[in-house]
Amino acid sequence: MAITNHLSLLPFLRQFPYFSFVSEDQLIKLAGQAIHHNFLPGEIIFLESDESSGLWILKKGRVKAFKLSPEGQEYILRFFGPGDTFNDLAALDNAPNLANAMAITQVEAWVIPSDAFVAALQEDHELCLAVIHGLTGRMRNLVDRLEDLALRPVIARLAKFLVEQVENPASAHPAITRALIASHLATTPETISRSLRTLEKAGAIRFDRHRIMITDLGLLRHQAQLDPN
Repeated sequence: MAITNHLSLLPFLRQFPYFSFVSEDQLIKLAGQAIHHNFLPGEIIFLESDESSGLWILKKGRVKAFKLSPEGQEYILRFFGPGDTFNDLAALDNAPNLANAMAITQVEAWVIPSDAFVAALQEDHELCLAVIHGLTGRMRNLVDRLEDLALRPVIARLAKFLVEQVENPASAHPAITRALIASHLATTPETISRSLRTLEKAGAIRFDRHRIMITDLGLLRHQAQLDPN
């Protein structure tokens, strides 16, 4: 880990919705306190219930946020890709981390310490609004996830997951395996494999070796129960 060259970090931070309208002085201050990290695949970034180190900003790679049951069963809350922030809530209230985070691939990321992030929020109205907007989107996503788990069968949850990969390519990656997808959709790898074969027979997807190729996005949306008709 190393302190970043804050001037080189400025254009990168400016790409994030949180920081789009932050003043130049405030952005320089935040960038100057950011700490740079690299992680190898499978390396833990932080653990649930540990003290939060701040707001994480992902530049390269894929990260999973996950919880473990008392029996050790993994449930993946969300995948993150380049351009995502994570651990936002713990950074805001300086409380312990809400989940575990692990690198799926090689990861390059920065963390803005909680104290620096909260201080910037107190000083910058536009940053506050951007963070509120971002957290509102996360809450809507969480409600959607709960609805999916309660009301959609596995094949619909899988189809919706694949649609989301098309709509947000940053979250897609070959390293996101069937086992990881199963942990994310609260099912088993065997069920994911059967559901993929069903989607293939329906003509919604095809396989190119180990890659899943979308052949009919409209049909896939229908299988995901996203078609209003």
